[in-house]
Amino acid sequence: MAFRPLHDRVLVKRIEEEAKTKGGIIIPDTAKEKPQEAEVVAVGSGAIKEDGSVRTLDVKKGDRVLFGKWSGTEVTVDGDELLIMKESDILGIIEN
Repeated sequence: MAFRPLHDRVLVKRIEEEAKTKGGIIIPDTAKEKPQEAEVVAVGSGAIKEDGSVRTLDVKKGDRVLFGKWSGTEVTVDGDELLIMKESDILGIIEN
């Protein structure tokens, strides 16, 4: 199934953090927090401005982004757990 978000929404997949600390301690799943870093899977066509024109989004497919702890709505698409959120919920793009 193909999924394309509407307007200024973005579909992201969380990037899982390492299950072990630098010191070698393994962190159990129950003690982990959900990561706030994700890869953009799909983006909408853009935000509609008051004059009716469309502003393209700053993020694109493949970008690594940071988002707020309580941002987005969890959805399952083709068996993958993803988040859909507005572009404004994204705090920034991680550049290498």
